[in-house]
Amino acid sequence: MMTHRRTMLALALVTLATAPLLALAQADGPFDHGYAAWDALLKQHVRWLPDNKQSQVDYKGFARDRAALTKLLADWSAVTPAQFAAFSRPQQMAFLINAYNGFTVELILTQYPNLKSIKDLGSVFQSPWKKKFFRLLGEERHLDWIEHEQLRPRYNDWRVHAGVNCASIGCPALRPEAFTAGQLDAQLDDGMARFMSDRTRNRYVDGRAELNEIFKWFIEDFQKGHRGIRRLDDLVLRYADELGVPIADRQPIRSGSVRIRYLDYDWTLNDAGR
Repeated sequence: MMTHRRTMLALALVTLATAPLLALAQADGPFDHGYAAWDALLKQHVRWLPDNKQSQVDYKGFARDRAALTKLLADWSAVTPAQFAAFSRPQQMAFLINAYNGFTVELILTQYPNLKSIKDLGSVFQSPWKKKFFRLLGEERHLDWIEHEQLRPRYNDWRVHAGVNCASIGCPALRPEAFTAGQLDAQLDDGMARFMSDRTRNRYVDGRAELNEIFKWFIEDFQKGHRGIRRLDDLVLRYADELGVPIADRQPIRSGSVRIRYLDYDWTLNDAGR
């Protein structure tokens, strides 16, 4: 009996001594590639408009859940370059897109509700996308670093423009769900289709494609041959149904250059409260 009691006491002491280590191991466990915490916030605070082509963001709701947002952003900031390098290509892209969108929401919350546009957060000397206000992959970063130094040049996929959201009405919609590696292709395809079918931002009228300025600013992304797109003519044909291109106009577009007009970009905040 005495031996049994001594054994139980020893086991209890070992358990007490290792409990903090076990808790630390659980806190530093495998990275959640399902982005459960971010997905829950998006589902709660982002909604599709009735046309299912644009979304609105409840920044007031995000502000109420600022602690949860801060926690998940800190978890993303803790990812090391070595961990990131071990991610698959779709996992890396999903991580960067989610990080861009999450830190953009955080940027808006720094001044919300006292702003009408994300551009209000910039100045004559620095755009809001150049502000280093978060840490990612071991260094202080800005939003342009994610989009223009990582996503666009490294992954060469023009569909990322339907993934990253600049908190503006003119931008492709922020999805009410997190991007994940397993759904990445479907999510990016769906985002582009919704964007191209939104006649307030992209349309075909009287023999001319009227396109969002994204296609002007980043035209080089649509000239690299990814997914068969080497020029904007190819893009117009790819989304002919969404744009409303008449059947009779499609062969001439295929044979030559389509006339293009760029629509003014709407920088108004995509705020559900307005």
